[in-house]
Amino acid sequence: MAEAVGALSGWLTREGVKVYEQTVVQPPFSPPSWVFPVVWGILFALMAIGAVRVYLSPAGPDRTRGLRLYWVQLAVNFFWSIIFFNLQAFGFALAWLILLWVLILRMLLTFHRVDRLAGWLQLPYLLWVTFAAYLTAGVWILNR
Repeated sequence: MAEAVGALSGWLTREGVKVYEQTVVQPPFSPPSWVFPVVWGILFALMAIGAVRVYLSPAGPDRTRGLRLYWVQLAVNFFWSIIFFNLQAFGFALAWLILLWVLILRMLLTFHRVDRLAGWLQLPYLLWVTFAAYLTAGVWILNR
């Protein structure tokens, strides 16, 4: 499901990405555009593996909370691309990304309480979204 959400988000923002690449000033250390689908494909896979491990764990409040956080952060993740690329609302996209970062951290910690590996599998996601926050802030500042 995570890969499908990522693919749909990518498909819905494909035109916005083209406009972005042609018109927006990007901050230093911005990777080439081919890096993003590769990294996101890996991150969505790690996210899904972690969620499956939690889902297969014994029932309990942390399991329920972790799976709920998984679905909420997945929805927030989906809408970020639309806000950033299609709407080019860079300041709002940064605020939305901070919300996503908090949700990912809470999911990581909750997953870790249920299944240590499931939690650790979310660390690359948290780190990438931290880097994405730098890029988003840079785009917002450079394109006001």
